[in-house]
Amino acid sequence: MSGASVTRPGRCADTKGSSDLLRFAADVRDGLTGWPRQIPSRYLYDDLGSALFEAICRLPWYPITRAEERLLAVHGGELFGRVRPSTIVELGSGSGEKLKLLLERAAIDLAAVDIHLVDLSAAALELSARALASLGATRITGHEASYEDGLSAASSFFLPDEPVMALFLGSNLGNFDPPACDALLDAVRRALRPGDALLLGTDLVKPEEDLLRAYDDPLGVTAAFNRNLLVRVNRELGADFAIEEFAHRAIWNPAASRMEMYLVARADQEVHVPGAGIEFVIRAGESIWTECSYKFRAEEIAPLLEAAGFRADQQWVDGRDPFLLTLGDAV
Repeated sequence: MSGASVTRPGRCADTKGSSDLLRFAADVRDGLTGWPRQIPSRYLYDDLGSALFEAICRLPWYPITRAEERLLAVHGGELFGRVRPSTIVELGSGSGEKLKLLLERAAIDLAAVDIHLVDLSAAALELSARALASLGATRITGHEASYEDGLSAASSFFLPDEPVMALFLGSNLGNFDPPACDALLDAVRRALRPGDALLLGTDLVKPEEDLLRAYDDPLGVTAAFNRNLLVRVNRELGADFAIEEFAHRAIWNPAASRMEMYLVARADQEVHVPGAGIEFVIRAGESIWTECSYKFRAEEIAPLLEAAGFRADQQWVDGRDPFLLTLGDAV
């Protein structure tokens, strides 16, 4: 690839868009008619949601990104001394800045490395492609897909006996409850071969007051990110949510070791979602659960990886804002 564009293999855009919309409608219908009401967090990341999340990552109250970037900057050279991949797959590439930072420390010929980017946002894929192209990367393929579907598509390009490194950064693993977390790591392991590597970033438990500021910032950027989910439902499914009548709420659930985000109705509201074939009344004080973000303890990660078929080869922790980077080998 030349310039900053990104190659996208696979189904035609119209077919993909139609199937994605049908899945979105089904998930919204199931989530809003069930109890508790909820919408899966993956739908937070349309193009606007992805841009808002990039802004969240730069807020002074959200230290996760800075902690991970410090680890990548300090240990990137050491990491590529252990693993010299011919193919790199990043799950949830976002703007591409983390992979760019890591590759800046790598003494490898980027023109000879196949890079696969997996993200739900087309805009994020373009940003990531431009960031990597500025380093001289030329073989970039984007997969506008879920983690599992994108990794499955990327694996069809893997060459026999050529090492692969998958990156799953940003503590995105924390958005999955324990059964889903185990299932996702199992899917990653099945896509890789013995000797391939996984670089995993996980956020660690912090004081409650720090977590609350990170997920309910004084500027209201996280609140806008959360409410944009209803903007998306209105736009894509023809719903009539009164966006201004929903408040953002973030709470720490110590028993489950997770942050939880909700949209809470300020007043009774009758809602119609024609694209999902539902209508319902949401009462004042009733909430829609939109995201959970599990926080880990450092000693939990190696057993978690081992259960999925990885061996934790090396771990690095940021002491300023507790965050863990783990390099695992597929066995």
